[in-house]
Amino acid sequence: MGQESNPDRPGITEQRVQQWRDGDWMVRNIFGAAAVKTYLCPGCMQDIRPGVAHVVAWPVDDLADGADRRHWHTGCWRARDRRGPGVERSRNAPRYG
Repeated sequence: MGQESNPDRPGITEQRVQQWRDGDWMVRNIFGAAAVKTYLCPGCMQDIRPGVAHVVAWPVDDLADGADRRHWHTGCWRARDRRGPGVERSRNAPRYG
């Protein structure tokens, strides 16, 4: 089953709800061609560079102001239940793990 893309924003999937231990999250996948800025991943504290596919997530109960929207490496988002929050790594540390 593939993910539906958003016709208004090519390279970005429609948002969907994911349930995690810490609550319900709205999630979108951003494909590499649509990733045009650098973001700091809260999972590994490393840059997500332009051209790198990743995930954008925010709490379902967010008031649509975008304040809680975060860009994550896909692997970091998937591993977030197995890693403590706010783990800072040095620039030479592995990005995922």
